[in-house]
Amino acid sequence: MTARPLVIAPSILSADFSRIGEEVKDVVEAGADWVHLDVMDGHFVPNITFGPPVVKALRRWTDASFDCHLMIAPADPYLAAFADAGCDIITVHAEAGPHLHRSLQTIRNLGKKAGVSLNPATPESVIEYCLDVVDLILVMSVNPGFGGQKFIESQVEKIRRIKAMIGDRPIDIEVDGGVTPDTVGSLVSAGANAFVAGSAVFKGDGKPAYEANIAAIRSSAQARLAI
Repeated sequence: MTARPLVIAPSILSADFSRIGEEVKDVVEAGADWVHLDVMDGHFVPNITFGPPVVKALRRWTDASFDCHLMIAPADPYLAAFADAGCDIITVHAEAGPHLHRSLQTIRNLGKKAGVSLNPATPESVIEYCLDVVDLILVMSVNPGFGGQKFIESQVEKIRRIKAMIGDRPIDIEVDGGVTPDTVGSLVSAGANAFVAGSAVFKGDGKPAYEANIAAIRSSAQARLAI
């Protein structure tokens, strides 16, 4: 079990982009701990979303932590821009560049928390020598690039191995992909404490629905923690 704070981080990828500022405000008021920003380049992943100007525009809508997941390659040339736009956590993919440790150092030197993400087929061993500069490990439980995919069960054991690897270091283990009230329990048991949910949160009609959806995920996670 994890002693890190339980975090629900809705992904705005599933929000209504025609009113994205209001959606961010609503989901935070509905109980979100962080706002997860999925940045895609159409190169590292098969989709294109948004860049620093959109993040900067959203920053005025909330004081909640912006959890920025860069699914882009290369990432290094854009780290400063996302930091300046207001991201609090900046996560790069281990697969996206040759100098992971340097990328993570750069993020920390920008005054932000440094995260590293692993695709489903990437072993956790690739981050073993970077744990001294990591604040968050993001495990992809779907293949990155678009929302609404089926949860990949093999990632539960990967999370368990990562939890054993980091020991008592103050590192958050985050999971992105297929997180629902039905799947979050096994993720908590494996050692994860932060959960990205897109379609599972942004379904229904507005803030009351988002509040119920977030509460359902949190309740399932807390129930497993209590066992």
